Amino acid sequence: MFTVIAILVLAILVFVHEGGHFLAARWQGIKVHSFSIGFGPILWQWRGQEVTYCLRAIPLGGFVSFPDDVDARDKNLLANRPLGQRAIVMLAGVTANFFFAYLLLVLVAWQTGTQVLDQPGLRVLNYSYPNSPAAVAGIQPGDIILAVDNHDLGNQENIITEFQREVARHQDRSMLLTLARQGQTLSVSVSPQGNPPRLGILLDYAGTKVRQPFSNPLHVLVAAAVSWWDLCQITLQGLQGLLTNFQETSQQLAGPVAIVATGSRIAQTGWTELCNFAAIISINLGIVNLLPLPALDGGQLLFLLVEALRGGNPLPKEIQENVMQGGLVVLLSIGMFMICRDSYNLLQGYLEQIF
Repeated sequence: MFTVIAILVLAILVFVHEGGHFLAARWQGIKVHSFSIGFGPILWQWRGQEVTYCLRAIPLGGFVSFPDDVDARDKNLLANRPLGQRAIVMLAGVTANFFFAYLLLVLVAWQTGTQVLDQPGLRVLNYSYPNSPAAVAGIQPGDIILAVDNHDLGNQENIITEFQREVARHQDRSMLLTLARQGQTLSVSVSPQGNPPRLGILLDYAGTKVRQPFSNPLHVLVAAAVSWWDLCQITLQGLQGLLTNFQETSQQLAGPVAIVATGSRIAQTGWTELCNFAAIISINLGIVNLLPLPALDGGQLLFLLVEALRGGNPLPKEIQENVMQGGLVVLLSIGMFMICRDSYNLLQGYLEQIF
């Protein structure tokens, strides 16, 4: 059951990506020949008035195909549209994946709320070195820092980072700390020392982390945007690691089988975790498709760039077709290799559990 859910998630993400291409083309009045989910033999198809919709046997992606007609008079053919309109069609799939991931993260943020502390402030654990500025000023382990210059620290999860920034901003000048000590409130003036400025104390949250609903719907959108950007950065860092240290990081690449297996396990934990998983895969799908490789959207965009640099003169059609077909064969070969490798690893793990 959970495996079916994971496969359905992948199918939805592919549908979203190809749906982006399809809608961008139809919105501009560009003719579309077929809309396919998967590659290889057709398992099911439906012929509409203008478009044929297909479900194919190999679930490694999908594609939107355009008529092969060569008629300079037909302005509704993709090849006869200006570069900008063709670029919109090529970028629409990636855009759809990014936007869909953001919507999923909005749902997660709305459902899970924000993480805060059940008690405001930061607890002083100890001094980080003898005779530190904090020790000289009279700050003691166990004190709780409530405010800086009469501005409350609050109970947000990022208060340690915010406090560190306040310390950095007080270079060469004193800062007034409001402390709670054994039920009493007192104020202490302390001057950060060093470069970068430090107080010389070890800190922790005064309270424990809890979740509460967002009080403002706008905060949900902002929290989702922050999560979206963090996931994009993680994906880009992963690609950078793959390019700079391929031998060690290549084993971390996951094919469809491993993704489905992971998705199946995550689906058992709840729908919010599954939405997070889908958002991660959707962002990965979008970023990978931007790579300037044949058979990917980035490869098509590279052809458009070459055409623009050649003054609107595209590369010969034969060259483009040979490059794209060769790239498709390579990508499918890599996909089949990863399916076999991941299937073997899963089977090996299953046999080890039995024996």
